[in-house]
Amino acid sequence: QVQLVESGGGLVQAGDSLRLSCAASGRTFSSYAMGWFRQAPGKERDVVAAIRWSGGSTYYADSVKGRFTISRDGAKNTVYLQMNSLKPEDTAVYYCAAGLLRSTWNSWVAQPKQYWGQGTQVTVSS
Repeated sequence: QVQLVESGGGLVQAGDSLRLSCAASGRTFSSYAMGWFRQAPGKERDVVAAIRWSGGSTYYADSVKGRFTISRDGAKNTVYLQMNSLKPEDTAVYYCAAGLLRSTWNSWVAQPKQYWGQGTQVTVSS
């Protein structure tokens, strides 16, 4: 059984940092990309960042470039999202997802993902 388990969310002030973790288990992800998505109340779920499990190429939404960093630890089967200089507009439920990476990042973002985590709340106060 494949599981993606997020952790690390919380309540912080604007300008603070948080690191989210996504622990993956149940299969190998060598052909997958792992990504973070977020959904704020009343809004659609949007991609934040993604990383190719093999090779490590990355993708970032424009809104987080320069502030967030995605990384992975193959030995721990874990993907991280380091979030710096947090803003109130970063407040959302953050989800970890895994999907086969077949072509471009834009295609990966748009296609349905095979696996999702349960989400972790990030709240940034002003």
